[in-house]
Amino acid sequence: MSELTLDELKDFLLRAAGEDESVDLTGDILDARLVDLGFDSLAVIDTLNRLERHFGVKLPEEATTDVETPADLLAIVNRQVAEAA
Repeated sequence: MSELTLDELKDFLLRAAGEDESVDLTGDILDARLVDLGFDSLAVIDTLNRLERHFGVKLPEEATTDVETPADLLAIVNRQVAEAA
């Protein structure tokens, strides 16, 4: 299984955001806070759930509170994907 890329993560985030047009994922967002990008805790949880289903992994429960940036999401998902391989 391949690692999650930033472009793929953007797709997951946009799906979780739904029709919220205030969400802007252009530019260098890797270290931007998810809340500053327009994501509340429910959107982050939705994104984590979608990523778990897509990659067939179980993310740690603390992911919902520890994840603050897209870089955090990439790290936690790719760590679980590597461990599952």
